[in-house]
Amino acid sequence: MSDLNKIPVTVITGFLGAGKTTLIRHLMQNPQGKRLAVLVNEFGSVGVDGDILKSCADENCPVENIVELANGCICCTVADDFIPTIEALMALPQRPDHILIETSGLALPKPLLKAFDWPAIRSRITVDGVIALADAEAVAAGRFAPDEAAVEAQRLADDSLDHETPLSEVFEDQISCADLVLLSKADLAGADGVAAAKALIEAEAPRQLPILPMEEGRIDPKVVLGLNAAAEDDLHSRPSHHDGADDHEHDDFDTIVIELPEVSDPEALNAAIVRLAREQKILRVKGYVAVTGKPMRMLVQAVGERIRVQYDRPWGDAPRVSRLVVIGEHDDVDPTAIRTVLLPEAQEA
Repeated sequence: MSDLNKIPVTVITGFLGAGKTTLIRHLMQNPQGKRLAVLVNEFGSVGVDGDILKSCADENCPVENIVELANGCICCTVADDFIPTIEALMALPQRPDHILIETSGLALPKPLLKAFDWPAIRSRITVDGVIALADAEAVAAGRFAPDEAAVEAQRLADDSLDHETPLSEVFEDQISCADLVLLSKADLAGADGVAAAKALIEAEAPRQLPILPMEEGRIDPKVVLGLNAAAEDDLHSRPSHHDGADDHEHDDFDTIVIELPEVSDPEALNAAIVRLAREQKILRVKGYVAVTGKPMRMLVQAVGERIRVQYDRPWGDAPRVSRLVVIGEHDDVDPTAIRTVLLPEAQEA
């Protein structure tokens, strides 16, 4: 007999580098007896996040249950990519009990929720909940202008200031669409930072939301999974800056991929990435680097000037090719200037 129960889907959204992949790794390692499937939507052509998750595959979430979509925003390619991928996951020999979707850091979640109304999948799948991750330290610093009155006052006082930046719109749409907000990197923010971030998000949210601190992606899966929100039927309570628009664009952001020679001094490369954030306002750098004399590849994850590196697994027979994905707002991405900073550092190292 056919199983008429809808498969629950959790949409995990959040700003660049907020820790979405780390959270999903934790859920994969603590599946609560559920068989999971994961859909990762990368912004750019190098599938760093999907590769990280595949390295954590096990019997509860085998490699074939982890799918990457790197051809653009999944809510912009519904018919070509999203629907067929969801159908393929539901058609696996062992049907998943729960599907996790990691959106791009630049994604607007509400258009994705609308995709769940497509006839091909509506009767078979439901959005269990939308989880928004927010970097507690960054939010506490007030980088996303939640005080609209103050921003409006600034704009009126200075005609050169915009009311909002594209980044603030992305952040606000993600919070507005969420059923639960997780404040990641709470240890870096400290108690005062977490309290400040929570207050800022509460002021921004259109309704009361649970806002919980989190470190290293660790949180009880029972808090995240099983919300039964049916979010696709609750769009009216999730306002968006883009309500009424037929579509949305990601032209405010650009992505380039930089290939590097082998690096013998990773610290020099780290310094170059800090320069990109400081001097060229680059938002995000991530990828893999071949370090001279090291059999394992070095995973680089940078958000602004904050960088984390780790050696995740041996290169093996794979080509020792270093690739970094660099993401920034459109006007800040100058490929020549970025290469000028990164390549000399790599060659001199």
